[in-house]
Amino acid sequence: MREIVFDTETTGLDPDSGDRMVEMGCVEIINRVPTGATYHAYYNPERDMPAAAEAVHGLSISFLETKPLFSAQIDELIAFLGDAPLVAHNAGFDFGFLNNELKLIGREPINMDRMVDTVAIARKRHPGAKVSLDALCTRYGVDRSHRVKHGALLDAELLAQVYVELMGGRQIGLELAADSQCDRVAALDSTRPTKASGPRREARPHAASDAEVARHKKFLERIEKPIWLN
Repeated sequence: MREIVFDTETTGLDPDSGDRMVEMGCVEIINRVPTGATYHAYYNPERDMPAAAEAVHGLSISFLETKPLFSAQIDELIAFLGDAPLVAHNAGFDFGFLNNELKLIGREPINMDRMVDTVAIARKRHPGAKVSLDALCTRYGVDRSHRVKHGALLDAELLAQVYVELMGGRQIGLELAADSQCDRVAALDSTRPTKASGPRREARPHAASDAEVARHKKFLERIEKPIWLN
């Protein structure tokens, strides 16, 4: 199954108040294994960058104003996303900004049925525990030492590793191996006859003869201090 893990960076927290998406990063995974295929883009938000937002992701308006508009890159993004489920951390936030950008250019929104929220999954798997991306990286041993500031592609790559662990991690491979082994056993069983097809043969006698019993008795008599007499 193909899935896309993605993350966004924005000018703020609320697209309804005029905040815009300024970066998007996507990672392709197939059967919960990253394929190495990614998508990454910066967008000119056509507005200022609040200091609080810049402190989070480090993207200044002087950097972003040289980047293409979202509308200029939408076809490439849509082609990469395809019809795959879209995985994000606190996915409602990212879907809200992505669909707002699509709305602003007159394009159809992404169906919310495609949304997979890793925050919801983490809360279900680890009730009461911290479920931030940093906390989950620590829990699952995902190296985030290179994460100085937020970045859409970097965070998507980290989240892809966390998502695989949330969904079973290394156990996935074991399950696939077990399924494969079961398939092989089933295939072997299907080639075996369900009942004997040849003539029935009477059971052969297996009791020891008098001569064999006598030889065995003499052999035991030669054993010094046998343990069965202790």
